[in-house]
Amino acid sequence: MIKITKSDQHYRNVTDWLDTSHHFSFANYFDPKKMNYGPLRVFNDDIVQPATGFDLHPHRDMEIITYVIQGQLEHKDNQGNHGIIKKGEIQTMTAGSGIMHSEYNPSQTESLRLLQIWIFSDKKGLKPSWNQRKFTNDERRNILLPIVTGISSNIKNTLRISQDVKMYISSLEKEKQLDYKLQETRKSYMFVIDGAVKVNDLPLGTRDSAMIENENISISAQKPSEIILLDLPEKFLVNQ
Repeated sequence: MIKITKSDQHYRNVTDWLDTSHHFSFANYFDPKKMNYGPLRVFNDDIVQPATGFDLHPHRDMEIITYVIQGQLEHKDNQGNHGIIKKGEIQTMTAGSGIMHSEYNPSQTESLRLLQIWIFSDKKGLKPSWNQRKFTNDERRNILLPIVTGISSNIKNTLRISQDVKMYISSLEKEKQLDYKLQETRKSYMFVIDGAVKVNDLPLGTRDSAMIENENISISAQKPSEIILLDLPEKFLVNQ
């Protein structure tokens, strides 16, 4: 089964500083049919105007992943972490027992586009942590490059979170094809950052998403494309 959501079917809210699309219920947007997909709780596609951002605010018991698509992001938190995350870089944060953080666009001229992804942690009260890493275009060209995995995963050179999730990115050249085998107890969430692809012959364009269950995945690029793919468990531990 593949369920496609077109870009204009996602909830969108535009203010003077933020243009955001929510794939699931978040903040003032609530849809009981869109609460989560497996342990994937939030998938937001945000454009942040120059010299603005998310002021200091708290989180608990959530794995928060940020992928910078355009511009740069400045992170600060009450654990003493401070970093600038640039285009193509990934930030992971375990909110755990509680963390206060801010996320800001430090540029005076360039807008920031990022994906904000929340995953339910599999344990309560974890020690808060923060990490970032850059993944180059060469590393992800025409392959599904693993960038975030669960702590017990044997996949090397990835950022780790406390949930049984695998997250991949890819830069596909036109007419390139990728195949991905989903295990029977898994499902997938795919998002087209930019470009046009076919997933098992179904077309997806820029900012379209797909929920995929009980099917192996074949992705073919109709033009140069950037995609993100999450491999998720059907059943999962939440905050035990």
